Amino acid sequence: MAVKVYIDGQEGTTGLKILERFEGRKDIEILKIDEDKRKDINERKRLINSSDFTFLCLPDDAAREAVSLVENSNVRIIDASTAHRTNSAWAYGFPELSKEHRENIKNSKRVAVPGCYASGFIALVYPLIKAGLLQQHYPVFAYATSGYSGGGRKMIEKYEANDRPKEMDSPMQYALELNHKHLPEMQMISGLAYKPMFNPMICDYYSGMTVSIPIQSRLLHRVVDIHDFWNVYEKHYRGQNFVKVKKLAGEGELKGGFLPSNYLSGSNKMEIYVFGNNEQILLCACLDNLGKGASGAAVQCLNIMMGIDETTGLL
Repeated sequence: MAVKVYIDGQEGTTGLKILERFEGRKDIEILKIDEDKRKDINERKRLINSSDFTFLCLPDDAAREAVSLVENSNVRIIDASTAHRTNSAWAYGFPELSKEHRENIKNSKRVAVPGCYASGFIALVYPLIKAGLLQQHYPVFAYATSGYSGGGRKMIEKYEANDRPKEMDSPMQYALELNHKHLPEMQMISGLAYKPMFNPMICDYYSGMTVSIPIQSRLLHRVVDIHDFWNVYEKHYRGQNFVKVKKLAGEGELKGGFLPSNYLSGSNKMEIYVFGNNEQILLCACLDNLGKGASGAAVQCLNIMMGIDETTGLL
């Protein structure tokens, strides 16, 4: 029997990608809202409470409003907004982080899908904190490149316009006030004592991202080498379907010396790289900001909550 799924905000970038990932699935019945009623709160309320699962692909305030509309105690919510990611009453939707995270997703009625940048950042930092390789007080700095689709429909339209400004031909740094909206979850979920410094860049390609974290070995609390970092990741993500740890540079990976940010576009995969030497180590996570960083992660959480193969409908 098919489960009933409603996507509140199905006309946005993430909502459309979720719909695309549901194509051909016989185990899901999509509840669609009429175009002229998509802002009708009573119609949204009716569909939310008629569903088994509701995805929230909305701005934060609208997502909180949608949750307040739930009256059917059997409805399970998967929120792709920032609104509930640091709320302890919600499961954090990154099953590869630990068995506990996976179980919480499976059993919860409220799941918050991680942010795109946060997914790459947390995938790199969480295992190191858990293993004791990186101390909680380490001054973490991260930078990232992302395709322009991460800015949503308006940003896509700007980048794809024929008369766009010349500066959009180059990478553009933003969130220069150092208050990017993903920072709270990056700090809390990773287990850091202090807010990391984060420098994101939007670039002239559609989708895909790389999150990078440089590590200075002399600042660590014990002597380590580059293999220690790789070993932590290999053990932590061993056997996972979507998060893979690549071989160290020089051992068969990254031929040519370049790491593109868009090569996982369209997939739900994430790849972890460890570069550098024993003095300076560069950690990189590559993923699709619309895949493992948004719609793909949301569908993966749904599959886990349904109790089916988590790879269903995902590449």
